[in-house]
Amino acid sequence: MTAAPNLVNAPEFTVSELSSALKRTVEDRFGHVRVRGEISGFRGPHSSGHCYFALKDESAKIEAVIWKFAHARMRFKPQEGLEVIATGKLTTYPNSSKYQIVIDSLEPAGVGALMALMEERKKKLAAEGLFDEARKQLLPWLPEVIGVVTSPTGAVIRDILHRLEDRFPRRVLVWPVKVQGDGSAEQVAAAIRGFNALPEGGRIPRPDLLIVARGGGSLEDLWSFNEEIVVRAAAHELLAIPRQRLDHLAAGLPRGLKANTHAHFRRFAASSSRLTIGVLRGQVAHARQRLTASGERITLSARALLHRRRERFSGLEIRLKASKLANAKAQRNAIARDLERTHRLAERARRALVTTMQRLEARVAHSGQLLSALSYRGVLARGFALVRDAHGHALHSAAAVGPNAGLSIEFADGRVAATANADQPPATVAPDSQPKPQPREAKPAAPKRVTKPVDQGSLF
Repeated sequence: MTAAPNLVNAPEFTVSELSSALKRTVEDRFGHVRVRGEISGFRGPHSSGHCYFALKDESAKIEAVIWKFAHARMRFKPQEGLEVIATGKLTTYPNSSKYQIVIDSLEPAGVGALMALMEERKKKLAAEGLFDEARKQLLPWLPEVIGVVTSPTGAVIRDILHRLEDRFPRRVLVWPVKVQGDGSAEQVAAAIRGFNALPEGGRIPRPDLLIVARGGGSLEDLWSFNEEIVVRAAAHELLAIPRQRLDHLAAGLPRGLKANTHAHFRRFAASSSRLTIGVLRGQVAHARQRLTASGERITLSARALLHRRRERFSGLEIRLKASKLANAKAQRNAIARDLERTHRLAERARRALVTTMQRLEARVAHSGQLLSALSYRGVLARGFALVRDAHGHALHSAAAVGPNAGLSIEFADGRVAATANADQPPATVAPDSQPKPQPREAKPAAPKRVTKPVDQGSLF
């Protein structure tokens, strides 16, 4: 037996010391890592501002945390079910003996994740009504001032100015912004709000329409224009003119309400002057009389309608019974006709089958007779024999047999083996036999050797 190891001298740790040692080991071993996985269990930031969730794949899961200050400066925010690449530091949480990643930055895992995020964002904003057709406005036919939100150093602003100069010279106001990278979405949204905040008739003219543009690029480069803050700022551009119109109408609403109230008051006063007790009593009596007459007419109409319905249903019942009897009789006649036809067809089929069998039997007998007449075995039965060489090929002439050649002779009652006489001259080889042998001198005839017959071969 093996003695148990002596663990008396093993170092002793408290739970806190062991947890701290594990924490240092994990942090020193891994440090900052990049982890790809799907966000699971994310329900939004905690009341403290921190975010707690998990990253998972097909077979594993790791807890994750984003501190409040890191979440505030993140351009790409976590969302449930989104596949991301998280960069952070691996550490442990001693209170629950688990390891976790403290995330510093977050980015979508490829174009597919960005498209899924954009579709989800579109559904969310569409549910709020931001994309309703009723909110859209027609572009002005002849805008005087055009506002452009873009980068002042890019090719886009030069293309816009060039096209306007060639086709439609207008006054252009440029609000320079970043169109890519951190803070670009906020700058674009601020530019849209800034243009909308310009007063009518101010020192800087308010644009009749806005162009928010940038050059081409990858989906990640263009992502700033898909941020929610930009969409909401644009929707608030859309509402600026209706809101101004609403303010103008709201200013005139008290006067309109007061005038409408006076008009209705005059109408009601005129109507009330015509209303007296006698008039009301007469109208009530007249209405009661009309109600009584209407009730009597309704009763008479209901009775007449009920009588007509009963007569109609009685006629339908009689017709239904007659139809059932006629239908049953017709069905019985049809069944009888079909049964008689079936018997006739069965008799014809039986006769046809007998005729066909007789014809086939005659054909088989004729074919058997023809086979017997054409078979070589009939020739053998008349006293002839079939000679084959050693390879089983039939020999048609003596010239095809070489000296001392092995032969097989088939008779009607069996086969015998033989050897050709050696006193014959060398034979020429037939096209389907052995190669032509060299000529040699004739030898004395050897006695014919006869072996016992072999079994008769099969016809097929």
